[in-house]
Amino acid sequence: MDIDLIFKALANPTRRQILEWLKHPEQFLSSDECGDFRRGVCAGHIERLGKVSQSTMSNHLSVLQQAGLIQVEKYGQWSYFSRNEALIQQYIEHLQRSL
Repeated sequence: MDIDLIFKALANPTRRQILEWLKHPEQFLSSDECGDFRRGVCAGHIERLGKVSQSTMSNHLSVLQQAGLIQVEKYGQWSYFSRNEALIQQYIEHLQRSL
């Protein structure tokens, strides 16, 4: 776990919002549109929620992925993102111990 990368990733409000969307996708996206979310959320749906360009959203997702906060699974040409709950919990525990 790289604490500095996590702090950097969480410093941006859009990236914090992405984590919220991934935590409760059913509150923000239709299951008709996205299925049951077992694979995660498709990059295109995250992009539409963020109302930013594809390249900007790609950068945000990359920063979150490099920090380990999200995971990506590829299915054909599609990329599905989900939260890395184990690392997020580890980070929370680190904060509780150190701050």
